[in-house]
Amino acid sequence: MLIDKSLTELASGLINKEFSSEEIVKECFDKIEKINSKLNAFTTVLDKDEVIKKAREKDNKRTENNNSLYGLPFIIKDSYNTRGFPTTVASNVLKNYISPYDATVYSRILNAGAILIAKTNMDAWGHGASSENNDYGPVRNPWDTSRVAGGSSGGNAAAISSRMTTFGIGEDTGGSIRNPSSWCNITGLKVTYGRTSRYGCVPYVSSFDTMGPMAKSAEDCALILQTMAGQDPLDATSSPKAVPDYSKNLQNRISGLVLGMPKECYAKGLDPEIKSSIEKAAEQFQQLGVKIKEISIPLLDYGVAVYYLIGTSETSSNLARYDAVRYGQDRSNFTKETIRRIMLGTYALSAGYYDAYYRKAQKGRTLFIKEYNKALSECDAILMPVEPMVATKIGELINDPIQNMLADIYTCQTPTGLPSLALPCGFNQSGMPIGMQLIGKMFTEEKLLNIGHQYQQMTDWHKRKPPLIEK
Repeated sequence: MLIDKSLTELASGLINKEFSSEEIVKECFDKIEKINSKLNAFTTVLDKDEVIKKAREKDNKRTENNNSLYGLPFIIKDSYNTRGFPTTVASNVLKNYISPYDATVYSRILNAGAILIAKTNMDAWGHGASSENNDYGPVRNPWDTSRVAGGSSGGNAAAISSRMTTFGIGEDTGGSIRNPSSWCNITGLKVTYGRTSRYGCVPYVSSFDTMGPMAKSAEDCALILQTMAGQDPLDATSSPKAVPDYSKNLQNRISGLVLGMPKECYAKGLDPEIKSSIEKAAEQFQQLGVKIKEISIPLLDYGVAVYYLIGTSETSSNLARYDAVRYGQDRSNFTKETIRRIMLGTYALSAGYYDAYYRKAQKGRTLFIKEYNKALSECDAILMPVEPMVATKIGELINDPIQNMLADIYTCQTPTGLPSLALPCGFNQSGMPIGMQLIGKMFTEEKLLNIGHQYQQMTDWHKRKPPLIEK
């Protein structure tokens, strides 16, 4: 299949006219027509004839100077405003809403010549770790359709894993890119806060939200991030820091680097098969000349509490605008999980409780930043699990709110603003994917992608496809 190729290989093949954008697009739609009914990965699929028409136009205008993404079909999480197409965040509150403007990240991908083919299903408003909390039905995992795809960017992960697209744009607040990437056997990058523009993406937690790439490999993510990243005058929180060439140093040797493994992450509560897979990955890193060091992050157990107190507080504020007067349908359309988060956040911000909860959580956030900075002073990156378990059965997390929150225990270092790369590192005995993540200092995406790429050069986990594709 053409879609099995890397983005670099696709770009090269298009320039050399070995195949066309039209052929790639048709292959994507063929997969969508055959597979999506089993996965429910999309909220909106664009008109096939119109997309093919755009692909032909790209083929006719192609030059050797085109961006690497030129003429490649992609998908985007339905939390991004897209002019001309519905933006629903998988909630009936925004059913049939069509934005009058485009999100900055989306605009940059379009300007690079990529072709949107669909918007993806998710946990409504980003509230969840399984892509079940929505009004469009759960996203199913392509490796086992009785299981969830992860969340909240579950539709992206399911579609990429099952080869219905070449790449996707997701959004990560507390694991929303990394969680589904881990559970669906793809690669996903949570960027440094401010590395990419938040403008035009429906907010969940404004001080945590990051927009990032999801693809088959670290190499692909590097190409996508190159186009996405950079300061945006429409987003005051976007960083003016120069954007490096993320692909340039992918081949650099990583011998001599130090990866820290927090002892708290590999203790009670972690699935033994996940622990074993990451320990084997650590051994493979050692074969590449990387040093493995045990470190400690004592505050890890408090991460979920800090994250959810701040997160629910900000979401209660962000969702106040959706009152059927200024935006959206009646608030009765909110799901139970979203209502729960609004109530928790409103309570934490209310008179008499603000100091006891929200202010204390902000102090905890500062302590987290200091603790991760200390840990990263001892190593170049941190190696840890993405999730404590493999993908759960449909219904397990959505019906257990506490367990749903605890699923974020390894990804809720989000308050620190640090970047994190999730990549495949094995499968359990039942054939379900296992992922790991590399966490680095602020604005070290280039290093994380280099480390991830070198690991993927010596392993083939990321190349394996779900049996569903072959059926």
